[in-house]
Amino acid sequence: MKLLTCPLNGPRNISEFTYGGEYHPMPDPVHTDSRQWAEHVFFHDNAAGVVTEWWCHNASSFWFLAERNTISDEVIRTFEASEIFNQRIDFIAASTPEGSS
Repeated sequence: MKLLTCPLNGPRNISEFTYGGEYHPMPDPVHTDSRQWAEHVFFHDNAAGVVTEWWCHNASSFWFLAERNTISDEVIRTFEASEIFNQRIDFIAASTPEGSS
């Protein structure tokens, strides 16, 4: 049985988790154009070695990050997202041309 340590719930069976993809720092929402957003969302390095990944504990809906070696599948550490995200980011709604809905 493979275990993954959730920062909120402790060591749990890996079947209790959902993989959320690699973590990538978010570009500045004010100065990023559509192409840069698309690259941020869809294009990833998929590098072999140590990567930071999003994981969710399904029972508690708790999202956290894990550093994992993709070659050996060893989880180096897990940690709360608050270690990286320490402030709220408000997105500005795109304006629509007048007369559109």
